[in-house]
Amino acid sequence: MSGGVDSSVAAVLLKQQGYNLIGVFMKFWSEPRTGSSQLIHADRSVDTRRFENRCCSSEAEARARKVAKILGIPFYVFNFEREFKKRIVDYFLREYKRGKTPNPCVVCNKEIKFGLLLEKVLALDADYIATGHYARLRREIRNPKSEIRNYKYELFRGKDKVKDQSYFLWQLNQKQLKHILFPIGDYTKDKVRALAKKFNLPVLDIPESQEICFIGTTLNDFLALYIKSKIGQILTTEGKKIGQHQGLPFYTIGQRKGIELSGGPFYVAAKDLKKNTLIVTPFSRDKALYNKNLIARNVNWLSAKEPKLPLKIKAQIRYGHKSVPAIITKNPEGKLSASYGTGLKTKTYTLKFSRPQRAITPGQSVVFYQKKELLGGGIIC
Repeated sequence: MSGGVDSSVAAVLLKQQGYNLIGVFMKFWSEPRTGSSQLIHADRSVDTRRFENRCCSSEAEARARKVAKILGIPFYVFNFEREFKKRIVDYFLREYKRGKTPNPCVVCNKEIKFGLLLEKVLALDADYIATGHYARLRREIRNPKSEIRNYKYELFRGKDKVKDQSYFLWQLNQKQLKHILFPIGDYTKDKVRALAKKFNLPVLDIPESQEICFIGTTLNDFLALYIKSKIGQILTTEGKKIGQHQGLPFYTIGQRKGIELSGGPFYVAAKDLKKNTLIVTPFSRDKALYNKNLIARNVNWLSAKEPKLPLKIKAQIRYGHKSVPAIITKNPEGKLSASYGTGLKTKTYTLKFSRPQRAITPGQSVVFYQKKELLGGGIIC
């Protein structure tokens, strides 16, 4: 229970269905707030007083506790600050240092919400963990003729096409899915809000967070606190020098705002880590921003079994982006992934899209669907 409308309504629905509930609030890491210190880094002045963990604030905890009281269920706070810092924040910073653009929510779902938390609640003899994710889960018998019931768990997009959060769940496995419930997956956001109003839950006026939960100011200000980056040249796609960048970690593929060049707008087309140069283009439809292929690593199949490849799928390269037809094939074992690191040998897959995709971003997740079913996903190299 995060203190938001989605998890609160999820609890109400489960209560109505007769489940015996325990409400759990997770306390995550947030930037330490020590007085009014100023930090000067990468030509940026950062006031650390501005940092605050929005989604795990004392106000959110108080709201979640109020909802639990209304429902008459026990309420506990689990402190995962240390684990969250190590597994999520450190990963996040490490990837940015490597010039990638990570997705911490994907890793948090695997490592914390449906990893560490699931371990804790199962140890307390709970049967399931339920969240307010907009996704749908289906259980099917693998072999109907067998006397021993062996189930397969399939994950689908949520009913609300705009709020669907299945994209963030591609790293889950069958053992985790066995113990998960998504009570609001068959509801739209409007219906969820209507239910919150109907049951007089104190969560209706809470604005939805659109940012990374552990960052309380701008992304670049947060990165400047931890990443020592180097000024370098900004080049056009034709090789013309037109300015200086403040450090490659502060830019992402396709970015327009924040490049701070006169005569713009300019769009980030590429980052050359070896030469420490930022490649930009003034044309939003420049071919340099598009690619028909990508390589994915750390691929996970939710069924626990790799399907027969090549396979026709629909692939989504970022949250909120439209999924498009693609063919996925497996690359030879040990293929070098030069785009991710010199000499790195890893199992990789190639996706070939039906049409070129704009701003394919290394470090982000590419997720595979067939119709509305989530098959799996991987990290873009």
